[in-house]
Amino acid sequence: MQQQNLPQHVAIIMDGNGRWAKQKGKIRTFGHKAGVDAVRAAVKFARSAGIKSLTLFAFSSENWKRPEEEVSVLMDLFNLVLNSEVKRLKKNGVRLKVIGDLRRFDTKLTDKIAKAEALTAENDDLILNIAANYGGRWDVVNACQQVARQVGAGELSPDDITEDTLDACMSTAGLPELDLLIRTGGECRVSNFLLWQCAYAELYFTPTLWPDFTEAVFQQAIDDFAERQRRFGLTGEQVMPAVTE
Repeated sequence: MQQQNLPQHVAIIMDGNGRWAKQKGKIRTFGHKAGVDAVRAAVKFARSAGIKSLTLFAFSSENWKRPEEEVSVLMDLFNLVLNSEVKRLKKNGVRLKVIGDLRRFDTKLTDKIAKAEALTAENDDLILNIAANYGGRWDVVNACQQVARQVGAGELSPDDITEDTLDACMSTAGLPELDLLIRTGGECRVSNFLLWQCAYAELYFTPTLWPDFTEAVFQQAIDDFAERQRRFGLTGEQVMPAVTE
């Protein structure tokens, strides 16, 4: 694949763990545990393919409404993955970043997140963003609050606020523009994920349930992306020269 057709930032809504478990006669949490293997495969593929940033939707701000037992298992699993995977990420050149409103998590977990981020901070083969207690609307509101504080402090004039101003305050600041958003599990919606960042992202929906999301399925999404003409508001005729050069 030509590098120009490779998305530099891919985000994935990892959907279908519960349904996958139900199909196998297991409880929902069995599917979440199986999904960890799919995460490893996705990270491995992204790094080997040359993708620079991979953002995974691990836990939304709405997921707290799920049954208490399931939320508890998800938190335990998050802790377990941080314990078991960080050294592997460091060894393989992957930088870990956790995005979202971390104030909802206990101090033990937030300390563990901070240590994991610090341990991998110098890696640059792939930036792995884990969205935890994340919501797209929260991200926009949080950015607006930061800008409002700058205005209130006299550091910024309202007339000088631009898209770049807000972008610099988003949880994804400093990352490549989002090129491709993948959702597994057959649902066709973005579920309050990366709303600001999705403005010109290509969307790819697959019926594959997350635990079955292999490197081969990831490659299908990348191949589909490579065939698309990204116009960014222009006409097809205007961008054709760039496509055919």
